[in-house]
Amino acid sequence: MKLFGTDGIRGTANTPPMTAGIALKVGMAAGHHFMRGTHRHRVVIAKDTRLSGYMLEPALTSGFIAAGMDVVLVGPMPTPAVAMLVRSLRADLGVMISASHNEYRDNGIKLFGPDGYKLSDEVEVIIESLVHSNKFNFLASPEKLGRAKRLDDAQGRYIEFAKSTFPKRLTLEGLKIVVDCANGAAYHVAPMILRELGAEVIAVGITPDGTNINDACGSTAPDLVCETVVQEKADIGITLDGDADRVLICDEKGKLADGDQLIAIIATKWKKEGALRGNGVVTTHMSNLALEHYLTSIDLKLERAKVGDRHVVETMRKKGYNIGGEQSGHIILSDYCTTGDGIIAALQVLAYMIDTKKSMSACSKLFTPLPQLLKNVRYSGNSPLKNPQVKQAIKDAEESLGTKGRVFIRESGTEPLVRVMAEGEDNKKVAAVVETICESVRKAIKNG
Repeated sequence: MKLFGTDGIRGTANTPPMTAGIALKVGMAAGHHFMRGTHRHRVVIAKDTRLSGYMLEPALTSGFIAAGMDVVLVGPMPTPAVAMLVRSLRADLGVMISASHNEYRDNGIKLFGPDGYKLSDEVEVIIESLVHSNKFNFLASPEKLGRAKRLDDAQGRYIEFAKSTFPKRLTLEGLKIVVDCANGAAYHVAPMILRELGAEVIAVGITPDGTNINDACGSTAPDLVCETVVQEKADIGITLDGDADRVLICDEKGKLADGDQLIAIIATKWKKEGALRGNGVVTTHMSNLALEHYLTSIDLKLERAKVGDRHVVETMRKKGYNIGGEQSGHIILSDYCTTGDGIIAALQVLAYMIDTKKSMSACSKLFTPLPQLLKNVRYSGNSPLKNPQVKQAIKDAEESLGTKGRVFIRESGTEPLVRVMAEGEDNKKVAAVVETICESVRKAIKNG
């Protein structure tokens, strides 16, 4: 059984690979791999608000203790807080127990190295092989077992860190902000950060019960934040996902801005301030073609990476960029973070609003996205993308759209889905292209 996907280990809670037994082995294997030197080794473990976190957290803790690592438990915290705390505490490893934007029935395990970055494919292969070997002859002797303790001021540390990324010359006073925390990991820290910077805050999605994370709230259900902004006559709405590593923002009229538009805002701001490195940004193949055209118009480059924030980060590090992200709202600002941080990205957008003295609706008009459509087709067995008829349908679609559009088809890294995306100037043509490819995929699945 393969454990690691595009973003750690993920699956249905209490079903392989998301069982207490596998989590125990992952803790032992990862702990062993990162045991280097004679110092007391330390791992930071955080989680979101899913019910299954109560099962996985003690299982991972036991595994790390068995490997000889001390465990620092911080409770519900955003994923980027783990990356920050690993570096702040000089820990050897960080763990986030979360399935991000998925429903509560799923959960996941994300691992961070001592540098605060997600693990490489090579390291994940090593850990996975140790888990499957079932030969745990590397466990610590009784006198070298680890210990576990809770870090009581973890939330305060992250709040202060996030606030430090907002320009000291600015304040959020006078702004009414709606923030939707998705009943997830940021339900306490996100409203507190905004309030301490001076905003009037209306917080929703802040009553987690273990089963309502991402349920009709958060960045996967942005209607809530958009409707609340209009009802409350707020200046802006910020909506996070379950582990707060992604963000979408709506303007005072309730219109949503996606990750592409937020990246454009931050890149424009940083270019003007001389803070932009690499003379461009990194996005994925899903980012809208209009973003690329806008960046070109202001003499910036757009570098495309494979889908997944980890691939964006790898490209940023390799080529020297300090802004990267995904249309879904994962935005990595490497001057501050080693992974996506929805709260810090939102603070940069707020700083741009205040500096330019513009409304959010005016700020988000840097470009008009081209019509884009994404559909998913579920499959089982072998990949239908290898089918000759599917390949021909994709080729025909590319020729149909020509230079005024594009097609991007891929298999999901977390679910058995084929994702079919097309964009272009003509809505009807884009829809027809997507449906033709989807139908060819369905036929390939039916015919085996």
